[in-house]
Amino acid sequence: MDERIWKLAQRRLGYTDAEVVVYRQNPRNADVLSKSGALMAKVIIAEVVEAHGCNSRHKVGDRLYFDGAGNLLTELCPKKVCVHVLSAAATLIFAANELFYAGVDPNEMRFKRADCIDVGLQCGGWGKVVVEIRVAEREEL
Repeated sequence: MDERIWKLAQRRLGYTDAEVVVYRQNPRNADVLSKSGALMAKVIIAEVVEAHGCNSRHKVGDRLYFDGAGNLLTELCPKKVCVHVLSAAATLIFAANELFYAGVDPNEMRFKRADCIDVGLQCGGWGKVVVEIRVAEREEL
């Protein structure tokens, strides 16, 4: 791998020279870094597909946008984003990243929906929000 990529990763992660030696010893890191440019050309979208009784007022059609690494793109999201919807989306984003790194289209994920931790009114909670993720080209935004 190009030495410049390793140096860039070291700066980005704030690693010392000793830490980057350890980082480089794991072959997985070289594989992930070799694919990171392509992943950053993607955007991960978590779209609300079901919503009722949400205190943050999420509604069907709301979209949460993340860069390929899973960072929330706040300028593209609703003004309020419930932390519990974010935690539900986090597991899906992790799975999408793993599929991408393994060379599998993340949109082929079989179980691409998750819900917030609120159990809904019928079970003693307040509401329920379900999101579904997909991965798109960043240029499609």
